[in-house]
Amino acid sequence: MTTLQLEPRRTALVLIDLMPRIIALETAPLSGREVLERCVALADATRSVGGLVVHVRVERPGLGVQPGGSELAPELAPQPGDVEIVKRSVGAFHQTGLDDLLRARDIGTIALAGIATNFGVESTGRVASDAGYSTLFLTDAMTGLDGAAHEFAVTYIFPRFGATCTGTEYISALSPPH
Repeated sequence: MTTLQLEPRRTALVLIDLMPRIIALETAPLSGREVLERCVALADATRSVGGLVVHVRVERPGLGVQPGGSELAPELAPQPGDVEIVKRSVGAFHQTGLDDLLRARDIGTIALAGIATNFGVESTGRVASDAGYSTLFLTDAMTGLDGAAHEFAVTYIFPRFGATCTGTEYISALSPPH
């Protein structure tokens, strides 16, 4: 990856479906817990430089009561300035107001992480790219329901819709040069 530089105040870290019932699923190449831990660190780093953290969780349409574990993981409880989006489809943009919220805050770059790579993360990334956002896929802070599907998304799909990088590269790109 070439040297990446980000404007923290124009960057949103969008965390997909980090809810106890999703984190508990069998995933690969990382466990849901590993992804959660990495996303907590990414959220802290993003906030520390004035970037926006967006928590996305899914609710199943047509249910009066959502399944247990449908709230955000307690480790990622939204902090002041964070935003929580509730989606009722695979991606985070459809009928959620996310695009309007990001544009109102002059966000130009979306960094994506969470579960599952080839569902919510990929769907959100495709729409973000179509909507004109600079899209980053934080490949070591996401996991799939299948290791081969995750790898295919990371190596074949994501480079067509944005850039891929590690969480360490992302954090470094948020920090002003010394």
